[in-house]
Amino acid sequence: MKAIRRFTVRTVLPEQLQPLHDLALNLRWSWHPETRELFRSVDPEVWEATGEDPVRLLGEVPAARLAALAADRRFLRRLHDTADELHDYLTGPRWYQGAPPGTDGEPLPAAVAYFSPEYGIAAALPQYSGGLGILAGDHLKAASDLGVPIVGVGLFYRHGYFRQSLSRDGWQQERYPLLDPNELAVSLLREPDGSPCRVVLTLPGGRRLHAHIWKAQVGRVPLLLLDSDIEENSAAERDVTDRLYGGGSEHRLLQEMLLGIGGVRAVRTFCRLTGHPEPEVFHTNEGHAGFLGVERISELAHGTGLDFDAALEAVRAGTVFTTHTPVPAGIDRFDRDLVARHFGGDAALPGVPADRVLALGAESWEGGDPRLFNMAAMGLRLAQRANGVSTLHGEVSRRMFNGLWPGFDAPEVPITSITNGVHAPTWIDPAVVRLGAREIGAAHAENAMITGEAKRWHGVEAIADADIWELRRALRAQLVDEARRRLRTSWRQRGAGDAELGWTESALDPDVLTIGFARRVPSYKRLTLMLRDPERLRRLLLHPERPVQIVIAGKAHPADDGGKRLIQEMVRFSDDPAVRHRIVFLPDYDMAMAQHLYPGCDVWLNNPLRPLEACGTSGMKAALNGCLNLSVLDGWWDEWFDGSNGWAIPTAEGTGVGGNVHGAGMTGGQGIDADRRDDLEASALYDLIEHQVAARFYDRGPGGLPHRWIEMVRHTLVHLGPKVLAGRMVREYVDRLYAPAAAAQRRLAGTVPDGEAYSGARELAGWKSRVREAWSAVRVEHVEAGGPADAPELGSTLALRVQVALGALEPSDVDVQAVAGRVDDSDRITDAAVVSLKPSGRPGLDGRWLYEGPLELARTGPFGYTVRVLPAHPLLASTAELGLVAVPPESAGMDAGLLR
Repeated sequence: MKAIRRFTVRTVLPEQLQPLHDLALNLRWSWHPETRELFRSVDPEVWEATGEDPVRLLGEVPAARLAALAADRRFLRRLHDTADELHDYLTGPRWYQGAPPGTDGEPLPAAVAYFSPEYGIAAALPQYSGGLGILAGDHLKAASDLGVPIVGVGLFYRHGYFRQSLSRDGWQQERYPLLDPNELAVSLLREPDGSPCRVVLTLPGGRRLHAHIWKAQVGRVPLLLLDSDIEENSAAERDVTDRLYGGGSEHRLLQEMLLGIGGVRAVRTFCRLTGHPEPEVFHTNEGHAGFLGVERISELAHGTGLDFDAALEAVRAGTVFTTHTPVPAGIDRFDRDLVARHFGGDAALPGVPADRVLALGAESWEGGDPRLFNMAAMGLRLAQRANGVSTLHGEVSRRMFNGLWPGFDAPEVPITSITNGVHAPTWIDPAVVRLGAREIGAAHAENAMITGEAKRWHGVEAIADADIWELRRALRAQLVDEARRRLRTSWRQRGAGDAELGWTESALDPDVLTIGFARRVPSYKRLTLMLRDPERLRRLLLHPERPVQIVIAGKAHPADDGGKRLIQEMVRFSDDPAVRHRIVFLPDYDMAMAQHLYPGCDVWLNNPLRPLEACGTSGMKAALNGCLNLSVLDGWWDEWFDGSNGWAIPTAEGTGVGGNVHGAGMTGGQGIDADRRDDLEASALYDLIEHQVAARFYDRGPGGLPHRWIEMVRHTLVHLGPKVLAGRMVREYVDRLYAPAAAAQRRLAGTVPDGEAYSGARELAGWKSRVREAWSAVRVEHVEAGGPADAPELGSTLALRVQVALGALEPSDVDVQAVAGRVDDSDRITDAAVVSLKPSGRPGLDGRWLYEGPLELARTGPFGYTVRVLPAHPLLASTAELGLVAVPPESAGMDAGLLR
């Protein structure tokens, strides 16, 4: 019979073992080996059976075992030492507490709120689908290790993402097991009277969306997860947080409203109850949480009397927006009427007219769809600072969103980049850490993994070749054992009996070159590129002297039948009895699998369509374990491949980047037939594996060691290890985005010394309004250059004189610039240098201002310049912020230094 209600009966721990409860509820156990070993020692069999989950472990350990541990002095000493170490970790100063002040010597932010729709903290808290969530989890963990005062905000999905299995014919199957929060490392946030805290959103038609707040403690970082599956809601509202990335358009809109609006309210509640400092900076990880800015505008408009424009400026100053998508198709877009209905009428937020909300997400650029509300556009309009997640992705993003800053070339679009990193204590296998600690000391090794301050990992060079090779084989053997276990489980789910599964005992070989490929399965990641020439792949797998084996994993979105077909194609190939011992597909890719997969592979394969991989952090995790990368030059690999840390797969169409936010979307290999491109790139991949990768792996020297291969592994650890760390990434966020955002927020909020409340916000909003109204009268009317214009030589100087009409504006409102650099065949300036010109005297009788300044000819070859006028104000983060620019009228060209 099926139960009508399900709940968890918690174990009552003996008093001596109470610290186990606190250790289990702080997710630091997921990356702290000593704590994990303590829990393992409680009951090794139950630990394995519960998926290495301390909360479930404590719920299933027999009472007799707990009683025995309560009387075990040796265990109790370990327990109290571990609990004391956690207390020191949570309360002692870390990097942030000793970091130098930020912008203009101001203190670093008192707190930062970090919003993301998913978080990959541990397999035991399945609230993630892929890279975005894993990145968010690593961000929080690194912030905890560094002492950065972040508060994480997300949603609690009762069914998580989904569990994946395969049908007999290889088709992806999805299961959505119900998650009981009482079985997870979370606790309900409660009011002083013991009642659960709630946030409430007003919906159209008098409806209400209620949510409880679960708190997961990620080391020092609280993570607040909003849950709508509570009795106060009707059935439809209870399902808002049912699963990650599920449901229709309105369902997704309600999720994103709860995340953004409800998330801000959850943060306010948490700070009120705990005394945690209120965040000065709000970080939006992708556009899903963009409505947080609308809620904060409403807070200011309703609570301080600011008008919408001043509140908008105050909110923008303290907001950071990170975009992860390299294609317009990856952006959430909603019907404008749907958004209007949820932000108008009886559902309107106080002080926030629906038409102003709609303007934030409007696709107002040429080619935009006026019927749609664009979440990325709103995120960028609500944030004064924005970034992509690798250097190449920053370039892609500036082109993609260029339409929001008309008149500016893509390189000047105010979107910077901070390359992602990964949390080393989570992803480095303990055996790798032990080997490094043996050479450089445990404390040095731990500090190197956390801070990311070193340019190279000194000391690793001294590790002997034999030790590295022995470690790599042990990790490979560990993966082989895990893969065989998962293969058997998968085939049983597919209906196979034990009599059919004898072959799994010899699947894979711990002495064979092992390539890993694991990620989500959208088409652009090209799971099946390796199948373009099946016969050649078979020859590589079955080579008599240099065989290759491949371990593959990945999930397709439940609604993506195209992705499911790719998985089925791969599974059918790997089911072939002739090759199934050399290539395997492991279903249900999650963090637990990944922690075996990354260390156990010799080579990590990534072959997306360039430039559609925003960053691609799986290869970073592999590299931290001494795995070499074999990848298209996309994402992070484009900037950190150095020829000695792996191999670059040639692309069929150069490095061209194209497309924009209003186009049909960027595609890799533009100008070449897609099939032809895949054939060429697959052929290049086969050649690399056969003639370079496998050849080097099996090139054995004295003692049977592949010394050249081992040198590449050592080089990867020494030089790439420090770069790929989440600690490095979070420090860059603090220095380049959080600190400047906090300083700007204080200036606009009037919290700088002697500041009137929100005087800066009012000033900036009024100035922007005045500039926008007057800008149509701003013109560059005449440009002339004195000096050697007819026979220019390197090092000579042109004297520029520019006449500018400013209309109702003053020189203090603008920056008149000369922009100079190399020119291409169409007279476009590249690699530009910018020089600000100075006003000379008062305006003439005709109202025009004269600006003057020198222009040095600092390079040879084709050279050109132009001038422009931009708005200028000390409270702007970028001169492109308003998207306004005045340039000379189109002309036939230059003659004798005069613009005609």
